[in-house]
Amino acid sequence: MKIIVPMAGMGKRMRPHTHTTAKPLLPIAGKPIVQRLVEDLALVAGEAVEEVAYVTNPAFGPRVEEQLLAIAKGIGAKGSIHYQEEALGTAHAILCARPALAGRVIIAFADTLFRADMKLDTASDGVIWVNKVKDPRPFGVVKLDDQGIITEFVEKPVEFVSDLAIIGIYYFADGRRLRDEMQYLIDNDIKEKGEYQLTNAMENMKRKGARFKAGAVEAWMDCGNKDAMVDTNAKVLGFLKDEKGLVAKGVRMTDSVVIPPCFIADGVTLERSVVGPYVSIEGGSTITGSVVRNSIVRPQATVADAVLGNCMLGERSTVRGKAMDLSIGDDCTLG
Repeated sequence: MKIIVPMAGMGKRMRPHTHTTAKPLLPIAGKPIVQRLVEDLALVAGEAVEEVAYVTNPAFGPRVEEQLLAIAKGIGAKGSIHYQEEALGTAHAILCARPALAGRVIIAFADTLFRADMKLDTASDGVIWVNKVKDPRPFGVVKLDDQGIITEFVEKPVEFVSDLAIIGIYYFADGRRLRDEMQYLIDNDIKEKGEYQLTNAMENMKRKGARFKAGAVEAWMDCGNKDAMVDTNAKVLGFLKDEKGLVAKGVRMTDSVVIPPCFIADGVTLERSVVGPYVSIEGGSTITGSVVRNSIVRPQATVADAVLGNCMLGERSTVRGKAMDLSIGDDCTLG
């Protein structure tokens, strides 16, 4: 089994945090988004993962690539880096990892996390995971027959077709077959809404006899902007609430209370503060005389005499003063 993770987007909706950190490496409950995604996919793969192929932007640089390769090594797989220099659609992004498109393959876009009891149906040509949404217009959607087989793929429908949105996680039994269909789109300049779409490749495969099943997830968590990140952080902490070690033994606490679930790393200092629920604080940060809830605090941040909720604070940022809903980048000072 191979895993392909397209993650070449520059994360503009997550600015200012993505000015200094690639979005898939931003943390959720103390782990980078892409690490949580890869580890979860390895658990549901049903067999050993031999390779994790990342499709990145060259601008991310060698430090990011080293982190990605280490994540692959952490699940016992080889890591490989492939580049997409221009955003030309989902099919184009996946095809950038052409050498990995062979045999059984899972494809997962790195801006989403999931919670599911997934079991791959190796008897089918593929599994496309979906989730019911209120407004399907921003998504690719599927129509199903009464046996759960996909009968139609529609990319971002203007009129209602289905409310089953494709969440960005796919299994294909034959990576080469998918590769050839995506290459056909590019060779013949077949675009939809100005881009080469994976849904078009899958529709062509279906017309040639491929049978795709829909898979369901218990929770689908977006990491597309600050509010979504904070909400996803809270949901993941809720899932992890019974795990030991979320609050490190090396946390220095004085006259403070932690309301679980929270992730608090080694080297954090809490003084005269109330933290939680649903807060992640990374190493080296100091919270003094404050109340912090439902927030993400990056390394070496300082919060003093403040009441924070629904916040994301960048590395080495400083906040002093009053009740706030913030998203501030690295090295900022407020108050």
